[in-house]
Amino acid sequence: MRDQIIEMLPEINEIADADLREKTIETWVAALEKSDLSLADLKRMPFTLLVPEVKVTFIEHVRTVCRMCIKTWDVLQEAYGDRNKVNRDILIAGALLADVGKVLEFAFADGEYIKSAHARYLRHPFSGVGLAWEQGLPDSVMHVIAMHSKEAAGGKRSPEGIVFHHCDFIDFELVGG
Repeated sequence: MRDQIIEMLPEINEIADADLREKTIETWVAALEKSDLSLADLKRMPFTLLVPEVKVTFIEHVRTVCRMCIKTWDVLQEAYGDRNKVNRDILIAGALLADVGKVLEFAFADGEYIKSAHARYLRHPFSGVGLAWEQGLPDSVMHVIAMHSKEAAGGKRSPEGIVFHHCDFIDFELVGG
């Protein structure tokens, strides 16, 4: 499964820190092991259930937002160099894992993707932090996961959390909203 996850999310290879890269992969493995969804489902299912008839898949959204984050980091680095406060590896890992909890939040029944029984109690930021915690990811990555959605409204975001939050909502508003 690991190789298929890397193939599905090649941006994982952009994480320079080998330990962080490994823990990011293991978080995806753990999510899939706890879910009834398959890797094929992740490539087909919509990235959100909040908007009817969304044409963007979950994996398209995850990859697009991650690539937007990488490009944003590139611009900040070019402009500010050592003054760039954004940690690239934390940003990429956070971007790749921010929605990993949706693997537990979604289910497939009667030919459509729906909210799972798990989703009655926990939205994906909470599940995602739990999955990341189990794999020993650093607090800075869990912060990106926790602070990216409406549950974090009014909270203070790290530099990586700010970049991810804005890239995520750009994609949501332009293609999903």
